[in-house]
Amino acid sequence: MNWERVRIFLEIARSGQILKAAKRLRLNHATVARQLTALEESLKVKLLERHTSGCTLTSAGETLVAAAERAESEFLKVGASIGGASKAISGTVRVGAPDGLGNYFLADRLGALAARHPGLVIQLVPLPRTFSLSRREADIAITLDRPKQGRLIVTKLTDYTLSVYAAESYLSRSGSIRSQSDLAGRLFITHVEDFVYSNALDYASALGRLMSRRYECGSVVAQMEAVRSGHGIGILHDYAARRYPELKRLLPDVRFIRSYWLTSHPDTHETRRVQEVHRFIAASVKGARSCFELN
Repeated sequence: MNWERVRIFLEIARSGQILKAAKRLRLNHATVARQLTALEESLKVKLLERHTSGCTLTSAGETLVAAAERAESEFLKVGASIGGASKAISGTVRVGAPDGLGNYFLADRLGALAARHPGLVIQLVPLPRTFSLSRREADIAITLDRPKQGRLIVTKLTDYTLSVYAAESYLSRSGSIRSQSDLAGRLFITHVEDFVYSNALDYASALGRLMSRRYECGSVVAQMEAVRSGHGIGILHDYAARRYPELKRLLPDVRFIRSYWLTSHPDTHETRRVQEVHRFIAASVKGARSCFELN
């Protein structure tokens, strides 16, 4: 069996589209389609049903995916063992993270790590509702909840806090806020309920009953920018809000504590590039622990 064809098939199965797989593999769309057809012809079985919207696995395809992922894992382990003596770190590591941590902490630091290793490609991606480390949708994931299922390596990264903020321009225009009752009638800048993929994100309900007017944003960055611009009041990550002196923390007795969990898969964790990025993230957070917890 031609491993290169199997590798291409595996990427199609993971991405669900030939075009998307071609982009990830950096191959021509026609080449990927041709290799899939050649694999199916050599095995004399249909592996994927092709539709205008994408591809779905047949029962034979599901069987081959499981076998191919086991083989891929072995290749990764052998590669890590053989390449362990090399000082250079190369390859691609995909890090999935919540957009608050990704944009306001990891983006800068992982950029510095990538700059130090010319052969290393780090992909920092937003964490979706569902993802699979076993399917290589990420090599390292930082989650808001401790994963309870799957064969995973999980460590607690840190606790972090969130507080209520408004911009000085908003307070000077709309009046000061000294108690929760002062929130009545204010515009609440918060998340979009449909995008909440974890109970850890449901901190807005505590104040939402006081502020009936809402401006809902699909990202932490959008919420931050709306609050900084003086449009209303929001619950923001303290480690991110510290960057902006125009933001004023309100209601000191209202604080929310959440956690980040660092997760990787045993099959890829031992590869040198993943180990290096994993260690770097853990050390970076540990070195900045005081930034994550508001005293």
